[in-house]
Formats: sequence, structure tokens, C-alpha cells
Amino acid sequence: MLAKLTSKNQITLPKAVVTQVPAAEYFEVEAVGDRIVLTPVRVNKADAVRAKLAEMNLSEQDVRDAVEWARRG
Repeated sequence: MLAKLTSKNQITLPKAVVTQVPAAEYFEVEAVGDRIVLTPVRVNKADAVRAKLAEMNLSEQDVRDAVEWARRG
């Protein structure tokens, strides 16, 4: 099957191929030799939370302190 690469580096995956793999919204993408390999990935919501905490420069202790503060009220 052919898939065309657009000028914006986008490819539409053929339905016949997508239906053969587990449902996924995200794919791990890697180059292996002269091939591009897509592997379906499930994104864990906890990973997203950890990434946001890291982005905000919050430590585990900051989170514990915030939870303790919230439970007092």
C-alpha cells in the first residue's frame, strides 16, 4: 500500500493497516535503517501529570505538602 507524504510531513495511514494493530492515538516513531517504524503506544495519564509537575519545577515534597495542606481544611 502507498501513503503520500504531504508538504507538512504528514501521512494518512491506510485503514486496512490501522485496523490490524491495537487502537492507539499515539505512536512511537523510529528510523531503522531505511524504514520508518510506528509502534502503537498507550499514554499513561500519570506520566502526563509527572511531566506537568516537572515542567512546573515541583518536587515530590511540594506535592506532599500541598496534599497535607488541603486535607487540613
